[in-house]
Parts: sequence; C-alpha cells; structure tokens
Amino acid sequence: MSGNINFEKFVPAHASAVAGWTQAIHESSMWSGRAVHPFREETVLSWRQDPDSQAHILSVSGRAAAYGELWLDPGNREAEVTRIIVSPAARGQGLGVHLVHHLTALAEEAGYSCIYMRVHPSNSAALRCSTRAGFRPVDEESAVSWNRSQPVKYVWLRHEPAEAAALAATL
Repeated sequence: MSGNINFEKFVPAHASAVAGWTQAIHESSMWSGRAVHPFREETVLSWRQDPDSQAHILSVSGRAAAYGELWLDPGNREAEVTRIIVSPAARGQGLGVHLVHHLTALAEEAGYSCIYMRVHPSNSAALRCSTRAGFRPVDEESAVSWNRSQPVKYVWLRHEPAEAAALAATL
C-alpha cells in the first residue's frame, strides 16, 4: 500500500463513490443487506440520519478508498463496526483492517468496551479482515439469540483488545 492514509468523517460528496463500489447484487447484499445493483447514492446518504451512527472514510493520497460505520448504543455501552467496504481498486491492500482498527479505536476512546461486528457468512474477505483486526466469534448462545431477528445467520464477532494490539503491531 502506497500513499498517505487518512481517516475522515463521511460527507455527502463521498456518497456517489461509495455507492459505486459494489460490483454485483450479491456483494451489495453482503455489504448492506440490500439485494440491489447498482447501489443507490440516496441509500448511502440516508444512513447518516441515525444520530447514533457515525460514517467514516479512509482515503489514500486524498482519494476515498474505504467506507465504514460505527453504530453506538449508549444505553448498553456497546458499539458495532459495520458496513465496511473497500473500493474495488484498493482491495487486497489491508485497508479494511486499517479502517476497522480506526473505528474500533474511536469506540474505545468514547468509552465503549463491548465492540461487535456481524459478517455475512459467505463474505470470506470480511471475515479475514475482522479476524486480522482482533475480532473473534461470540459464544454460540449469543449468536443464535442475535440471529433470531436477522435475515441471514450472520457470523457475530466481538473485539478482543489484547489480540487486536498484538495484530496491530504487525501492520
């Protein structure tokens, strides 16, 4: 990976690029839960309306390269890292892992110690990314309970800070 990596808050000007990063219906579904292609810019913009959701962009040399969200649940002091996607031109360079580390650090700095991810079971790239970022599967009972109301049987993961610190040192 070459170039300057920066993290910034998502702004509406990013929506068109982010919406264009899915390359097929199956990919859109794994990323957002919506089986549509091409993906709509308006949908990405609508996600900003939830006050407990923070959208971020990772840019490389000034160009948007990855998108992700942090959903905060202040009542339970839990956070979820979600909707991670890397632009097709930037995939395979570890940018997803960098973005997940950044979003996790934001949650920890805000005092959230329980940080989760849910990954579509057929999204092997996302599973590798989350594992490299220090996330591990939750216990079976929690996964079964959390999947009851979901459209697919997600792989639920929890951030493990000690493992994440060791893995981050290798990046």
